[in-house]
Amino acid sequence: MNDQGSASYRLNQLIHRKDKVLAMMHPPSAGHARLMEEAGCEAAFVGTSAVVGGLTGLGDVGTATMTECVQIAGWIANNCTMPIMVDGDTGHGGIMAVRRLVRECIKAGLAGVRIDDQPIEGKRTTQSAGLEVVAMDQALTRYRAAVDMKNELDPNFVIMAQCYARDAANSSWDDCLARMVAYQEVAGVDWVQLESPHSIDEVKEARKRLKGPFSFMKGRLPRTLGLKEHLDLGVTIAWYPGFTHSVMRAALWDFLNDFQDREIAAWEDFQASRKGKKPMPPMGTGPNDEGLEKQRELEERYFGKAALEKYKRAQGGTL
Repeated sequence: MNDQGSASYRLNQLIHRKDKVLAMMHPPSAGHARLMEEAGCEAAFVGTSAVVGGLTGLGDVGTATMTECVQIAGWIANNCTMPIMVDGDTGHGGIMAVRRLVRECIKAGLAGVRIDDQPIEGKRTTQSAGLEVVAMDQALTRYRAAVDMKNELDPNFVIMAQCYARDAANSSWDDCLARMVAYQEVAGVDWVQLESPHSIDEVKEARKRLKGPFSFMKGRLPRTLGLKEHLDLGVTIAWYPGFTHSVMRAALWDFLNDFQDREIAAWEDFQASRKGKKPMPPMGTGPNDEGLEKQRELEERYFGKAALEKYKRAQGGTL
């Protein structure tokens, strides 16, 4: 499967791009993914914490199942055109579970998957106390299983290794570096991400050691770096997943508190504040266009004249 129009091919091209930084954010829902596309986003990541957790209410401690994560990410991927990758946590099991994870992701139309090097029994969210990593051999087995499966089905599909070793209770910076190099050079993953850099110097050292696509989370850096700062470091992927959720929560919180005080006036003022600004794009159907317009087209094809009278009676309806 080497379709140059596929989402996996496009994501592969984006992560190997040298002259422009790819900003990865969360699409909170399929509708929001289309809005993000309209605003210029090139690809997005469905995380088990904010996206899956936001929809299911489940904590990011390994409780969301593989099928739940893939189904939610698949809904999003099939309702937008930008490539979508999903959080695969620890792979949801042994080598056969990892192979199934990759297979199901590809079947769902996803472009890539992120897999952690944490133990499945104690999977934690990023920057959590008590975090550990599995032995190097076990991690390499996990990633090799994922890479072999994607090569069998879709060589363009992106496997990202998320390395938690920097802050793990059973690891160190030297081990972290060795792991990231091995994940790329021995297991053959497409992309390596450092979960918790402690300094810009560590980012520079990792970038120097890693030959392929590399990114880093904020970790213990004093601030989130901008796109130009990434590019200056030779890092062409910026990891900004939580931005969308933070902005949405803050905006909704402010509006609801205003509504408690001023009721409908809060809504009227919000509408007035949008005048003269770029209108918010609709959050209807995606590229498959299986919505109201398609429904009417099919009804006019299938239904008799008596059934179609509803369009004459309905407000705004014309034949």
